[in-house]
Amino acid sequence: MRFRNAVLLCSLAATLVLASCSTAPIAPIGEKVATNQIFSDSYGPIEDHGYALPAIPINKVNERFHRQIVDYATAEKPGTIIVNTPNRFLYFVLPGGKAVRYGIGVGKAGFAWEGRAYVAWKQEWPTWHPPKEMAVRKPDVAQYVENGMGPGLRNPLGARAMYLFNDEGKDTLFRIHGSPEWASIGTAASSGCIRMINQDIIDLYARVRPGKNTRVIVQQ
Repeated sequence: MRFRNAVLLCSLAATLVLASCSTAPIAPIGEKVATNQIFSDSYGPIEDHGYALPAIPINKVNERFHRQIVDYATAEKPGTIIVNTPNRFLYFVLPGGKAVRYGIGVGKAGFAWEGRAYVAWKQEWPTWHPPKEMAVRKPDVAQYVENGMGPGLRNPLGARAMYLFNDEGKDTLFRIHGSPEWASIGTAASSGCIRMINQDIIDLYARVRPGKNTRVIVQQ
C-alpha cells in the first residue's frame, strides 16, 4: 500500500479534536449520481449494548452527507469500501450498480493518505489507545497510552471501529470508526482515520465481513 504523508496517529479525544479541527474546503462534486433512498430519519437516539447514543441534530448536517443509496458505477465488486476523500464520502458497493453512501470526516492537511487495504477485524465499542507520538504532542492523552480509554460516549472511536491492514498483513494503524463529533463530518479534521456519525458506523459495521475479500480503496 502507498501512503501519502502517513503518520501513526488516529482521532483525538473529543475536546482535543475541536481544538485542532480543520475545515478545508470540499472539492466540487464531479459525480453524477441519482439518490434512490435517503435515510435522514435514521439518526435518532439508540440504545446499544448498554450505551444510550443521543440523537444527531441531522438538520444541521448538509443533506448530501446523510446516509443514502445512490446509483454508483464501478468495476469493484459488491462489499468493497471506496473512500472519496476530496468529496468526503464513503461508498459501500452494492450489487446492481448501487452503493450506500455515507458522509465522513477525513485526515487534515499533512495526515491524509491513499491506497488499498482490507478490513482485518472490527470491534463494537472499542478501547482507544493513542500512540506515544500523540501523547508527546498532547500530554492530556498520555494517561491512555498504556491502558487505553475504555468504551463510552466520549471515546474518540465511537460505537464501532474497523481495523485496516495492508496486503502483507500488517496493521496500517488507520481505522474507519464512529465519532462523538458529528459536526466534523464533511471536514478534514482527523489525524488520518476515517470518521463517521455513530449511527452510520453501526449501519456500515453490520454490512462488513472482515477478511482480505473486503477491500478498502482510499482515493485522494
